[in-house]
Amino acid sequence: MDDVDKATDLEEARTAATMAKIANQLKTVNTDIYCEDCGKEIPAARRAAVPYATRCIVCQEIDDKIHKGVRRL
Repeated sequence: MDDVDKATDLEEARTAATMAKIANQLKTVNTDIYCEDCGKEIPAARRAAVPYATRCIVCQEIDDKIHKGVRRL
């Protein structure tokens, strides 16, 4: 194994370690409070009224208009 291979292996190990740290941090983020479309926080009042909401009211209204008359499963 030459120096280039060693350097490549070292860089790959560092990248893998960084990716693992990021993945662990992302697990702790509460994604249930953010709109799946715009990424903004879903207001607490909406989350309380509709606990399963995945969109803010604006994005939900847009989605409803787009899918009007389309049956969802």
